[in-house]
Amino acid sequence: MNIILLGAPGSGKGTQSARLIERRDLQHLATGDILRAEIAAGSDLGGQAQKIMDAGELVCDQIVIAMIAKRLDDGGALFDGFPRTITQAEALDELLGVKGERIDYAILLEVTDEEIVKRMRARGRDDDREETIRRRLDVFARQTRPLIQYYEKQGTLRRIDGSGEVEAVTARIDRAIS
Repeated sequence: MNIILLGAPGSGKGTQSARLIERRDLQHLATGDILRAEIAAGSDLGGQAQKIMDAGELVCDQIVIAMIAKRLDDGGALFDGFPRTITQAEALDELLGVKGERIDYAILLEVTDEEIVKRMRARGRDDDREETIRRRLDVFARQTRPLIQYYEKQGTLRRIDGSGEVEAVTARIDRAIS
């Protein structure tokens, strides 16, 4: 089973990712972790990514896709932070198609902006000021809308109410993918 987990910052993706990986025995492919590992390993891809990041830019689709392709195993994966663009989504479909696999579910954790602001402010981190959080939510909404439509058209999107107790959200996800 291959699952994409979508959700705004503070929607509970990290918590639910850990639960899905454990319960479904999935490989965890988190873009941020992969970027850091490639940079730490001093790989060619890591070097290219570091130069781009040092310039204050987002790592291009080509490099991110290559990093994901390098780690993609058989047997199912949970994609966290990937894909972020339609180009990445199409490339992922192609990578999986070569292996005779596909995205089974794109899970969208839906939480109100007010709840996210409340959750993130409670963390007490310096970068969790309300204006910063709301800016991140705007960016997420703009960037993710095309992906939501993409997976809706494929029939794989599952909208999950991400509010409430962790166990209740996990149960909603389990019902949606069983």
